[in-house]
Amino acid sequence: MSDASAPAQPTAAEVRAAAEAVKAALDRHLEAVERRTGEDDPAVYAAFNALAAAAEAYDERLYDRYDEVTPFEIPGADDSMPPYTGPDEPNALSVLIRRDYAVVEPQRLLAQAQRIADLDRDENADDTSAAVVGASVHAALGVLFGEFEPDEIASRHKEFGLEEGDSTLWVAAADELPEPGEWLSTPFDQADPERVVCRFDVSSVFDEEDLDDLHSA
Repeated sequence: MSDASAPAQPTAAEVRAAAEAVKAALDRHLEAVERRTGEDDPAVYAAFNALAAAAEAYDERLYDRYDEVTPFEIPGADDSMPPYTGPDEPNALSVLIRRDYAVVEPQRLLAQAQRIADLDRDENADDTSAAVVGASVHAALGVLFGEFEPDEIASRHKEFGLEEGDSTLWVAAADELPEPGEWLSTPFDQADPERVVCRFDVSSVFDEEDLDDLHSA
């Protein structure tokens, strides 16, 4: 008696179609590389992810049908992000950024923030609401991030007594631009991993993995 709940084995035609999808993804990846506009070209990153997804799908079908596997592995092709299911031609996009910092030199942070507050007070002599940082790291962070753009803080973090942790940037596709103020109360709740076109991660763990690879070579 057959098990009706067991997944259907892919047909030979489905395996062949998956192989053709890998070939097409290879061509698109090469084209993206040949036309790349910089080291972090999002088109190359998207083509890489598409190639990884196509190769994984082919590998699964090949194994299910013939009990065989491919002899290659694409680095970074893991289950950290689901396959992209967003529109082929997005009308809008959202850029989500997270950067972590440790406050390793509080006194440096306090001094820099107070210097900024004092300059603002000098430039606005009639403004009695100018910040006084004192010994409050909380107030210092408010002054710092109120004065500088996040990218400038990222490039100058050591000046402010901060140490970088992990960071990530997601570019997510959207059907249309949200209405003004629509998501301000919950800015990250609508982040859909299946609509992420590309992402860029920075972490010291990647450096450690590279060292492990060198030691094991």
